[in-house]
Amino acid sequence: MSCRMKYFMIALALLAPASALADSAPTSLGTFGDWTAATYGSGAGKACYAFTTAQTSTPALAKRGAVMLTVTQRKTNRDEVTLAAGFDYPAKPVVTLTVGDTAIDFYTAGQTAFTTSGAQAVAAFRTGDKAVAKTVGPSGYVLDTFSLSGFSGAYGAITKACP
Repeated sequence: MSCRMKYFMIALALLAPASALADSAPTSLGTFGDWTAATYGSGAGKACYAFTTAQTSTPALAKRGAVMLTVTQRKTNRDEVTLAAGFDYPAKPVVTLTVGDTAIDFYTAGQTAFTTSGAQAVAAFRTGDKAVAKTVGPSGYVLDTFSLSGFSGAYGAITKACP
C-alpha cells in the first residue's frame, strides 16, 4: 500500500462515521500538490474532504500516529477544519494554527482538534504557503508544519463534488 493511500485510509477512518464506512468506499478526486481530495458516502450522507500530512514535526515523538490537516464539506456543514495530532490531547490544551499573520484557535476531543473558524482558516489556506500548528503535547509544545501547496485545487475539487 502506498504511503498516500495509507494516509487516505487513515483520514477516512478519522472522519467517517462507522455507518458511512460500511455503506461505501472512498473515491479519490485526485492529488493536488501536497493535498489529496476524496469523497465517501452518497446522498445526504456524502462528505468530501481534502487533507495533507505534516511535512515536519518537532520534537519527534515516539509511537505518534498520523498528523493531518483536513477540510471537510458536507451538505449541512461547510469548511470543517480539523487537526489530527497522532496522540491524545491533554486536558484543556492550547491548540493554535497559524497561516502568515492569521492565528486560528482550536478545541479538542481525543486526538482531534476542531475550529469554529473554518471559513477564516480556508481563506488563509488559499493565500498562504504553510500552516503551523502549535499544540500542547504529551511532554511540552509540539510544532507541526503543513504545506498549503495544492490546497486551492483540492478545495475546488471537494467544493465541486459536494456543492
